Amino acid sequence: MNVRRFPLLITSILFLFIATYSLAQKTTGAFQSNTDVGKVVHKGSLQYDPSIQQYTISGSGVNIWGTHDEFHYAWRKLKGNFILQTQAAFIGKGVDPHRKIGWMVRTTLDTSSPMVIATVHGDGLTSLQYRKDQAGAVSQDTSVLRGPDMIQLERKGSQFIMSVARFGETYTKTQVENVDLGDDVYVGLFVCSHNKNVLEKATFDNVRIIKPVKENFVPYREYIGSSIETMDVATGRRKLLYTDTGSLQAPNWTPDNKYLIYNTNKGLMYRFDLKTYKSDVINTGDVIRNNNDHVLSFDGKMLGLSSRTPEYNSVVYTVPVQGGAPKQITPTGPSYLHGFSPDGKFLVFTGGRNNNFDIYKVPVNGGAEIRLTTDSALDDGPEYSPNGDYIYFNSVRTGRMQLWRMKFDGSKQQQLTFDDFNNWFPHISPDGKWIVYLSFLNDINPNEHPFYRHVYLRLMPIEGGKSKVIAYLYGGQGSINTPSWSPDSKKIAFMSNSDQLP
Repeated sequence: MNVRRFPLLITSILFLFIATYSLAQKTTGAFQSNTDVGKVVHKGSLQYDPSIQQYTISGSGVNIWGTHDEFHYAWRKLKGNFILQTQAAFIGKGVDPHRKIGWMVRTTLDTSSPMVIATVHGDGLTSLQYRKDQAGAVSQDTSVLRGPDMIQLERKGSQFIMSVARFGETYTKTQVENVDLGDDVYVGLFVCSHNKNVLEKATFDNVRIIKPVKENFVPYREYIGSSIETMDVATGRRKLLYTDTGSLQAPNWTPDNKYLIYNTNKGLMYRFDLKTYKSDVINTGDVIRNNNDHVLSFDGKMLGLSSRTPEYNSVVYTVPVQGGAPKQITPTGPSYLHGFSPDGKFLVFTGGRNNNFDIYKVPVNGGAEIRLTTDSALDDGPEYSPNGDYIYFNSVRTGRMQLWRMKFDGSKQQQLTFDDFNNWFPHISPDGKWIVYLSFLNDINPNEHPFYRHVYLRLMPIEGGKSKVIAYLYGGQGSINTPSWSPDSKKIAFMSNSDQLP
């Protein structure tokens, strides 16, 4: 071998490896591989469309039941606890009413392996099925909900929780205890035709494989990874744009439709280019301890910041959107900014004064604060409607955190939501027709909006009324603290969270 050509050979091999790995990612997406399990008659397949981040899986197989299974499986290896999410649908009427799709966790790829599946059948039957022992019988816990398309399967040690819903509705849960599959397992999506002579197909959208925080996690001292996502509000189709191992928070969508502006837990502000998918730091001078309460003016020219100072936990500043020298607006704190008035004359913020948090507004160039709410309970998250008539906010004054609105001068305060969730951060669409907001379950303190929880993004008409779920995610604090509608009112941006996958 010619020694002078050796580095070129190594480079060629490395390039081939990278190209092959990249191609594999394009064809299998979040999964490491796909295979038929059991002695199927017809070979199944996996197709991944990266442009819409959709998986199409075909599979045959007699059943997933009894002492052995036959199906097609798109899988990856995973350890510890996890959360698996997708929106799934069969393609076509199908042949057998007992055909199955869903999430599966297995100890091995052997046909008789211990396993757990969250499965929806062709006739709508939905169940959590499990085999605890090698070649053992399968047991089943049936959900009261039939025909869902949203399927979530979560592992907490030896406990497995299936959560299912029809898109727009909240989850219905079924769980099983004491199913020990071992720490290192196969997780993935499956299709089983329930007829050995037939191939069935299904699509899987909004696929997320999530590693939640560890049990001894310390909030605000430890963080897990973040993903910038956008979503079509009408269809619920989500698109993952960028993932980072650090804590990215609270995207603002710029009115020119070119950028998302966000902060990190380390205090800097970033501009994410929606065309190149690259970020750059926004110059905010010596104001570099910014939190996730930042907002753009309606004309997109100014960026409002909330930043820690030596004296106060948070003080309000403004800076040109392209960056520059910041101007301090509120002399005292804590002051958490949430909105500009449409005419650009006022800022509206949550202020902690005299041991109480209320809604205030202040002239955009600074001046006397104007108190708008006086209730002794926490009021937070104020935001102007695009026409300037109302300020929407959230308040815990009736027990749980709920959405409210008031006139721009603080009069006519009116509650908008009346449910068992804790609802935060009403964001009004630019066309003034819709409110999107964050809903925590009722297992948290209503005064808090913590990181790393199961949460919903919900949509409600501007005047109030029935809400529907438009996103099911693992997030919370930092997901959608700030206005994040696209200029055409068709999409929203938000952050979801997961620890790094192996």
